[in-house]
Amino acid sequence: MHYLYGFKKGSRRLVATFGSEPQLLAYVNWSTLKSLGERQGKFEQGSALASYESWEQSTEPLTDDDPEAVVHNPTPSML
Repeated sequence: MHYLYGFKKGSRRLVATFGSEPQLLAYVNWSTLKSLGERQGKFEQGSALASYESWEQSTEPLTDDDPEAVVHNPTPSML
């Protein structure tokens, strides 16, 4: 499992999970409207990263957030 985290004002939250790293990276690429640096940007409204300033990925959980409570393998068609 690959975990996608959003950062906002020093707070990290699990926003989505993916079955593979290429799926995660394709989603981040699609959802990034404007890059503001490495893993930072303005993100598509309605995407899992919409209200966040930056993102991080991991193959291990980094928080106590429940992976079952977030969307798995989100796609643009889910908006």
